[in-house]
Amino acid sequence: MKILLVGEYSGLHNSLKAGLIKLNHKVTLVSSGDGFKNYPSDFYIKATFIEKYFLLKIFFKLLRRIHFIDLEKIEVGIRAYMILKKLKGFDIVQLINIDACSSYPFIEKKIVSLLKKQNKKLFLLSAGTDYYSIQYAYSKKFRYSILTPLFEKKVSKKYFKPALKFITKPYIKLSAYVYKNINGVISSDLDYHIPMVNHPKYLGLVPNCIIYDEFNSDLPQINDKVIIFHGINNYNYYKKGNDIFEEALDILSKKHADKIEIITTRSIPYTAYINAYNKAHILLDQVYAYDQGYNALEAMAKGKVVFTGAEQEWLTYYNLKEDTVAINALPNATEIAKKLEWLVLNPHQIEIISKNARAFIEREHNYIKSAQKYLDKWSSN
Repeated sequence: MKILLVGEYSGLHNSLKAGLIKLNHKVTLVSSGDGFKNYPSDFYIKATFIEKYFLLKIFFKLLRRIHFIDLEKIEVGIRAYMILKKLKGFDIVQLINIDACSSYPFIEKKIVSLLKKQNKKLFLLSAGTDYYSIQYAYSKKFRYSILTPLFEKKVSKKYFKPALKFITKPYIKLSAYVYKNINGVISSDLDYHIPMVNHPKYLGLVPNCIIYDEFNSDLPQINDKVIIFHGINNYNYYKKGNDIFEEALDILSKKHADKIEIITTRSIPYTAYINAYNKAHILLDQVYAYDQGYNALEAMAKGKVVFTGAEQEWLTYYNLKEDTVAINALPNATEIAKKLEWLVLNPHQIEIISKNARAFIEREHNYIKSAQKYLDKWSSN
């Protein structure tokens, strides 16, 4: 089949593309590279014109602040439309999000209309914040969610503007328009699966595709100290619960400074990020999640013990026991510190979980098997 993937989020479409190619399908990817992460793409839709001219960039930022007009979004939308206008006759088109090109809703609608008109089938992924996931979280239907820092008044609504935009009128209308035109929607993990259950166009969950054979799973030998890696994205500091991780590390350091080494990075590109934690035994990923995102899964493929979303819903779905594959990072620094201390004082557990994590990725997140699951859903809907 001839397949077009539109948009990128944490490497999901790149990994899916790799799996589909292994299954002998022709795949084209259009994306911005997911911001500073710079993932590969066949056609890039970044706002390059504005970036070239410093004074122009300052002017446009000022314009955005005063008049709420983001010319970078308009440039990205125009670039995407002009590229996609030339990409016709695909059997399958899949959008990474209702806001796949990160432009304005009125431009996204035109892009969806174009893709629907000139290709055979159109599908959507629920793999990041969108109307259904944010509405579910905002209604406090999760025990905790990425919006918990907002509810706890750690941050203002302005901090969560990129997420909360999905429950504003323009994006509610965009969501309705996209859902009207798609053949179906697929979720990538339980955080997006749970809000979608019972939706008439929901086709089910396909686990994130991980190209596990690219990662060396040999766990570094544990000698004097257990090495803990904490990669911070400043933009998502509270959203990921990095403040809670830092508090937990402070608790642990006061008790076991002689037994641990902590590596911290801030807002580095994807390739630098995955190399930065190579020598680590433990990786701190995120707090407010029920399932694992890409960073966690790739670290697990490398045999790391990951503190991430591993809630009871996830244990039940995959028929697992607690603390055997990943460590559930509750939004409680004291509890996280206790789990870290357990591992530091029992390093053999790190080796056991490391092997289990790698096996889990190969079994449940195999990029070729996941790609086949996408094909099955696309073909039958």
